[in-house]
Amino acid sequence: MDARRPLAGLRQPWRSSHALLLIPIVLILVIAVVDQLVPADIHLGPLLVIAPAITVSFAGPWPTGLIGLLAVGAQAYIGWHFGVLFSRNVLVQILALAVLSALTVFYCVIRERRRRQLAQVRMIAEAAQHVLLWPLPEQIGPMKVACLYLAAEAEAQIGGDLYAATPTDNGVRVMIGDVRGKGLSAIGEAALIIGAFREAAHHHTALPALAFALEESVARNLPTLESEEERGERFATLMLMEIPDEGHIIRILSCGHPPPLLLSHGSAVAVPVHPAPPLGIHGPAARDDYTVDVFSFEPGDTLLLYTDGVIEARDADGVFYPLAERATRWAGSSPEKLLHHIRRDLLDHVGGSLGDDAALIALCRTPTGTQGRRHGHGFDVGRFGHARDRSAR
Repeated sequence: MDARRPLAGLRQPWRSSHALLLIPIVLILVIAVVDQLVPADIHLGPLLVIAPAITVSFAGPWPTGLIGLLAVGAQAYIGWHFGVLFSRNVLVQILALAVLSALTVFYCVIRERRRRQLAQVRMIAEAAQHVLLWPLPEQIGPMKVACLYLAAEAEAQIGGDLYAATPTDNGVRVMIGDVRGKGLSAIGEAALIIGAFREAAHHHTALPALAFALEESVARNLPTLESEEERGERFATLMLMEIPDEGHIIRILSCGHPPPLLLSHGSAVAVPVHPAPPLGIHGPAARDDYTVDVFSFEPGDTLLLYTDGVIEARDADGVFYPLAERATRWAGSSPEKLLHHIRRDLLDHVGGSLGDDAALIALCRTPTGTQGRRHGHGFDVGRFGHARDRSAR
């Protein structure tokens, strides 16, 4: 990351706020001049209170205090000009203006303190996001990759949705999931699952064994993360994928997670999967209860993974976001452009604010010269293969 970007971002607001200071300064000068031109029974001096009042909206304590001081000075000049500086009425006006200016400066101090605290919270949230959800590289094995995370919490960078990918000896394994709940309360369980996946993905040769290991980890550690009110109600949907380096296939194991979309030849089709129960529902299941669905994944195809925060997003009329329909429009785009289009369209659909965390991953198979179709796996791979991969036991 370019370290100069934050400095450039800070420099522009500084210049803008100082340019805006011309507005209250000009306003003070105009009021002071016009007050001397109007009839003697019309007093415009009290209008000087507008200057510090508008300055507080865009400037910090020192500029606001300076404008307040100028306004007090202008009020004193008007009283001196008319020879009534030490009259009771003018002295009260000067005192009231000084008190109001002091209050606006105090408000600025409190606001700037809260702004710094909020900036620190955002920095911590961003650091937590990078620690927990490592940014996926643009290329993993035979695939181009792009990912997107939209947190429901206004000031959060991360919530209960999760994803991870790791290369193995025979290919790439990808996980996407959704922990029940959102915001900070779900981060602990998301971290537990991601940590378990990153370790177990390299120790289990088959997806059912990997899912079994994740279920065991959740069953063993979840009670320490649950509150008394949530006892027995915490679970996570999960989808595990394996893309071999050789052969144009992909293996999927779903634990209650929405099926992915396959974008190919200008269309978006939901991949039929046979889901097992979500993690944390019934405890560790038998490995035979997991079904590995296998289908072809040709060069140029794009697989779109998502969480239910995307498809359950509603507009003002309560209509769900039509992900498959919208994704069809951009079926030929690169993963990065595809997620860019979906992000903009999704936020437009919901009016700018999501009700639940949302995560998406786009995987595009790139042509390679060494890939060929594997045989002898105990299944027949059509466009979508519904049989279990017996070699994955």
